[in-house]
Amino acid sequence: MLFTVMMKDNKAFQRCYRMGRYTVCNYMCAYYYPNGTPYNRLGITVTKKQGGAVVRNRIKRIVRAAYRLNEQKLPIGYDIVFVGRNDIADKKSYDIEKFINNRLIADINKAAEKGAFDRKKKKVK
Repeated sequence: MLFTVMMKDNKAFQRCYRMGRYTVCNYMCAYYYPNGTPYNRLGITVTKKQGGAVVRNRIKRIVRAAYRLNEQKLPIGYDIVFVGRNDIADKKSYDIEKFINNRLIADINKAAEKGAFDRKKKKVK
């Protein structure tokens, strides 16, 4: 992956969940938050409800492949966490690629335009 590093620390995942925005479809949820670096960081989460280790690793491979195909279209400088939902084990890489193209890229750009991630200054009394 050209502009991406895998996210491994729990603190970064929690920051995406708590402070970031998200985009949802039936089989996946994607959280995103700006990280202030010249590259993206990618995290993938799949629970044991999805299946055994073989199924979970297959899901991660499919998500990584779909992300890799759309990596150049994504804006740079974000932490992106994909969370698998119930029906994701039945989906193909094409379905996830379609979600990234149609929804995720548009939502990230829209949030950046609206200034959703600008830090708000606290009023001092």
